[in-house]
Amino acid sequence: MPLPNFLTIGAPKAGTTALHAALARHPGLFMSPVKEPKFFLSDGPPPTKGGPGDAQTYREHVWRREDYEALFGAAPPGTLTGESTPFYLYDLAAQRRIRAAIPDARLIVVLRDPVERAHSNWTHLWSAGLEPIGDVVRACAEEERRVRAGWAPFWHYLGLGKYGEQLKHLFTLFPRDQVLVYRYRDLVDRPAETLDRICRFLGVETGVVTEVPRENVTAHPEPTLEHRMLSRALRVGSSVGRFLPSRVSVALTDPLERRLQERARSRQPLTWDQREKLISYFTEDVALLQKVTGEDFSDWLLPRERSGGLVGIRPDGQRQARNGRPQQ
Repeated sequence: MPLPNFLTIGAPKAGTTALHAALARHPGLFMSPVKEPKFFLSDGPPPTKGGPGDAQTYREHVWRREDYEALFGAAPPGTLTGESTPFYLYDLAAQRRIRAAIPDARLIVVLRDPVERAHSNWTHLWSAGLEPIGDVVRACAEEERRVRAGWAPFWHYLGLGKYGEQLKHLFTLFPRDQVLVYRYRDLVDRPAETLDRICRFLGVETGVVTEVPRENVTAHPEPTLEHRMLSRALRVGSSVGRFLPSRVSVALTDPLERRLQERARSRQPLTWDQREKLISYFTEDVALLQKVTGEDFSDWLLPRERSGGLVGIRPDGQRQARNGRPQQ
């Protein structure tokens, strides 16, 4: 069975879940039922330890070749197959594995203001009860320690947003005409135009998909006593859960996460003071990104007129996405 024709490879918290859902509506495309299989992140079984909740997430990796191929087994004849694992851009070894396995693959890269991306990433884990630090700036300052301790890439708030380094490496492996790079805000502000651009890149009919569904909208629970207690219980449950069968582990932690996110407000914008402190981490990489792409990203180093998620308020009943599970 052939491997996928195209991949959305980055970046996390840049609308890839919503894009995956939008492209799945195109009759000429078949998207994997597991949005984020993470197949190319390892040469075999994924790690079993890491930061809070990592062991449970590692269990969701589709790492066996036969299981990965089976994700595309239901594709209708003549359709292009694709999957979306936004960590592939960040993981340079994953880039090399993709090159070795599917050198003709078309790659979609979504770039989001790295400070905004880091904030959304932090809020995602705070909302899930896994992030113990209630301030994004202080959490980012812990990144080097967490990386050394083996915490999974989703905790790398700063590293994930250094796109210049990542694209520089990617372009040593793939010709530029196989890589589509666009901005997250294009998907937000001009969804129909951006989706047509993606469809042209993939070689399928344009004008078919015009809207981006409201998927994986980040909430922002208040740092109340209840939040602290539930978060602590969830982290303990996740730690214990790695010794239990997967279904039992999920049954243990899901009710706590659901309770955490009930009545949570929308993601709150960064203050200029917070943004200014985080910009300093990305200044050199933004310069490299501009050199690599030939495009201007200097606005990422300035104050923002607006801040927030893809579509604002989370739809009623929606929870934080678990992208390693089959889409419902």
